[in-house]
Amino acid sequence: MRKTFLTIFTACGLLAAFAQPTANGISIIPAPVSLTPGQGSFTLPKTIAIESGVQQSQAITDLQTHLTAATGYKVVLAKSGMPATIHLTLNKSVNTTLGDEGYDLSVAATGITIKANKPAGLFYGVQTLLQLLPKEIESRTVVKGVAWQVPFVTIRDYPRFGWRGLMLDVSRHFFTKQEVKDFIDEMVKYKYNLLHWHLTDDQGWRIEIKALPKLTEVGAWNAKREGRFGTFSAPAADEPRNYGGFYTQDDIKEMVQYAAARFVDILPEVDIPGHSLAAIAAYPELSCTEGADKYRVNSGDKFMNWYPGGFSAIIDNTLCPANEKVYPFLDKVFTEVAALFPFGYIHVGGDECAKNFWEKSDAIRQLMQKENLKNMQEVQSYFEKRVEKIVESKGKKVIGWDEILEGGLAPNAAVMSWRGIKGGIEAAKQGHQVVMSPTTFVYLDYMQGDAIIEPPVYATLRLNTAYSFEPVPDGVDPSLIKGGQANLWTEQVYNTRHLQYMIWPRSLAVAECLWSPKEKKSWTDFVRRTEATFQRMDIQQIKYARSLYDVAFTAKKDPSASDSLSIGLSTEVPGLDIYYSFDNSNPDSFYPKYAHPLTVPKDADMLKVITYRDGRPIGRQLDMPINELKRRAGLKDKPVPPAE
Repeated sequence: MRKTFLTIFTACGLLAAFAQPTANGISIIPAPVSLTPGQGSFTLPKTIAIESGVQQSQAITDLQTHLTAATGYKVVLAKSGMPATIHLTLNKSVNTTLGDEGYDLSVAATGITIKANKPAGLFYGVQTLLQLLPKEIESRTVVKGVAWQVPFVTIRDYPRFGWRGLMLDVSRHFFTKQEVKDFIDEMVKYKYNLLHWHLTDDQGWRIEIKALPKLTEVGAWNAKREGRFGTFSAPAADEPRNYGGFYTQDDIKEMVQYAAARFVDILPEVDIPGHSLAAIAAYPELSCTEGADKYRVNSGDKFMNWYPGGFSAIIDNTLCPANEKVYPFLDKVFTEVAALFPFGYIHVGGDECAKNFWEKSDAIRQLMQKENLKNMQEVQSYFEKRVEKIVESKGKKVIGWDEILEGGLAPNAAVMSWRGIKGGIEAAKQGHQVVMSPTTFVYLDYMQGDAIIEPPVYATLRLNTAYSFEPVPDGVDPSLIKGGQANLWTEQVYNTRHLQYMIWPRSLAVAECLWSPKEKKSWTDFVRRTEATFQRMDIQQIKYARSLYDVAFTAKKDPSASDSLSIGLSTEVPGLDIYYSFDNSNPDSFYPKYAHPLTVPKDADMLKVITYRDGRPIGRQLDMPINELKRRAGLKDKPVPPAE
């Protein structure tokens, strides 16, 4: 999905919201509903006994795994009459405030207690407890010399939204079953409860459909390319197509069970009618376009034209709404998908459907005449309504990207609003359920910092903008907003290390927007807690972006001179010092310190900047060509010179 422009919104700091937790050094993400710190701490004994009101569960397993690996202590389940260190208790009478996912957690001299209405609440309470322990709890091996203490605290916590999702695109680049499990393990630490699994697209069909074996025999494989997606050379006719993969139905069942044990639902997505080139390569009879039998799964070479405000297809990557072979095909697909995934919704895509081939199709014209369809949007709406009937016949509900609104929305469909919040507002006004997922706040494939240093994508999303995400727009019935999610499209993400870099820390910000009370959000305190989480990720060897420490540039025309710049420098993290140079040398803390907007010395062609905190470098050095700043200010339209 694409969006050319990104509006940057800066989160407002509500500094008082977490004054006490800050003073006590407690760092929990997402921030709990209420947290009252005490004086002192509880020290874990050498034998840790866990008492649980439920049978062996993932909450117990998580505790045992972390505590045993990092402390080296003995961890046992408490037997009758044995004093317990940690109590996991289900409430005998339901606490309506906590709901199904909330919990109460207390740490006192007598031990640690987590209470909840349901096992999910105990699980989330354990995730919070692990964040209360020293950061070394994330170690996979025993760490010596650590005081294994938990601060005295009382916490009450429950989610703001029931839908807290992360989307992983495994079509553009295939990720193994274990890699997806690792993804789930990390997302649940921050109380995400839904994995949106983007399983089909132009670059690969990733789910086994036994009634349609060519979908994976042909559709799961392309020719490997590395570099910048969308610019690759087209594969030769005889070039091996052995890059990709798919999940068998046994794999899917295993993944669903693995996720469910961690209280994660999996939302499968079959992206139609656009984004369907892999399916058409396998079954070209699903197209209405001549020559579709020669189509192949896309390998990242150009097959779409993108331009401001729109796009068109170079080859037809759509299922044809006028082709009656399409609907029995989809019936077979959704029969097997519905049987594999217990979750109540199936995502049917609907986004970015190029219609230029439909406009030239005799079959489409005949369909329009027969069904009294006025335009191509209504043609897609016709398709979506037929798809909804198929999906509902399998006992599931439809959810799709906000394009399914165009031409008339299927009666019972839910909408995932990605092109900003407008689609979500319109869907809610029509009485439809909505999941907010706007590019402007939650698209994790966007660059995290300045384009001169980040892996190139078409837009930027800074951490403080992600943190300012508000899922409920003004004037919308909150009961129709199911929640929100962040999306990682993987055209440019080839491996798990880069996946981690794109996910963290922006997914921490979105997690807090979806779980924590709106009035408790504090950018300044979130930064503090994020930095504490970085230390834990370092122990885990999780890769994350440090872009929040980088300089942001603002380039404007200097009103005093027609061809002169005024350059503003800023940082997301408050209190950082910025040092700079114009002489092509690399600045450090002995160089000029930024205090006010800069003017460019005559003939200077490069501005180099770096951030420091407490006398030590903390951000990356950014080397910004003056021509690029002039271009951004509208003074000159010159490209950035290539790096030497």
